[in-house]
Amino acid sequence: MKKEIGVVFIFLSITALLAGSFFGCISAFQFVFPGFFDLLPFFKNRPIHVSFTVSWIFLSAIGGIYYYLPKYCGLPLFSRKMAVVHIWMFIITGFLIISSYLFGKFGGREYWEFPPILAIPIFVSWVIFTFNFFKTVLKKVGQWPVYMWMWSTGVCFFLMTFTESYLWVLPHFRNNIILELTVQWKAGGSLVGSWNMLVYGTALFVMERIKGDQSLSRSNLAFWMYLLGLTNLMFGWAHHIYNVPTAPWIRYLSYVISMSELLILSKIIWNWRKSLEQAKKDFYFLPFRFLVASDIWIFLNIVLAILISIPAVNAYTHGTHITVAHSMGSAIGINTMILLASVLFIITDVTKFEFAGTQKTIIRIGFWLTNISLLVFLTFLVIAGAEKGKLIVENKLVFQEIMQQIDPYLVSFAWSGLFIFIGLLMTTIPPLLAIIQYLKKKD
Repeated sequence: MKKEIGVVFIFLSITALLAGSFFGCISAFQFVFPGFFDLLPFFKNRPIHVSFTVSWIFLSAIGGIYYYLPKYCGLPLFSRKMAVVHIWMFIITGFLIISSYLFGKFGGREYWEFPPILAIPIFVSWVIFTFNFFKTVLKKVGQWPVYMWMWSTGVCFFLMTFTESYLWVLPHFRNNIILELTVQWKAGGSLVGSWNMLVYGTALFVMERIKGDQSLSRSNLAFWMYLLGLTNLMFGWAHHIYNVPTAPWIRYLSYVISMSELLILSKIIWNWRKSLEQAKKDFYFLPFRFLVASDIWIFLNIVLAILISIPAVNAYTHGTHITVAHSMGSAIGINTMILLASVLFIITDVTKFEFAGTQKTIIRIGFWLTNISLLVFLTFLVIAGAEKGKLIVENKLVFQEIMQQIDPYLVSFAWSGLFIFIGLLMTTIPPLLAIIQYLKKKD
């Protein structure tokens, strides 16, 4: 029997998560302590950190889709060979991207800071995945569960937003700074919406399997959440361009829309959590725990999202560490917690190995260390951002004076980031070892 291709994606995703966290720690200390680890300067470190982190999100979400479709949805992959080509293109392109950063070859924009030529294999690999995905899922036409709609939407919108993010290569956009900035921030916001669709669909799928109740992904509430999420994907990005000359109605529309998506998802997870029997909780305790953590982070992040979407507040927070806190809260607190739940579910399912004893204890400690450290991490980012915004808008201080005043908060932020990395190590090493043992077994 051939190894599950989805598990290979999961293996690579965990390595990307650990690499992204490692380089993120180095970047944080370089930001606070100039001269730290000059061997790999900050301007190279940061895009490496971002690339690995984005890879973690996509690899783990795609790996789950490749695993869940044939195993649980009764939909054998249209082409396993296409999935293999997909993973090899991802690996080779990733190697070229990291190499370009190491050698100081840039030329792109946010999220995609590598030379634009490397966007071509990414686009081609996603076209292969899209074709394989729809040839697989269209075998079963009818009343799709909501997670199938979310996966389909995420797959399609990634291609659209990824293409849109490269409109700047055309002179019409590149020669107009306002137009280029507007399109870039719009594309970046919608891009996040596309991977949120993949992640939230995965969350609903795992919750359904743990509970053993298929009505969860077929409820009216679930589909309302999907429609609101789709609306958010298409229009909720507008709060990113408050500072760009745009029509006022865009700001108002984005403010209303950005309040909705996470709130509804939180309601679904909350209802699901309350309905679980104690035995079910204990049996799938680790995936359950990570999903509950994501629920808490959703509540915290939506409060921050509401605040920074208010135009008057956004004037103080835009471009400060509060924006970083919002994105990191989403990436680690929500997306990573959901995807770790999926990873643990898949590994337990495919290896038939139940984490117990010392390994389970290590994962639990890692879970708490990650979440507590993340709370400290985000708290100091918000404080630093609020202070920076005030000093810029009201006190009119120069950059150096501002950084001196918020330096204590940033030092605390850097050290808490180190503990997040340690927590993620403790959380992911046991599952990683289990995957390696699975992959080493002869068919």
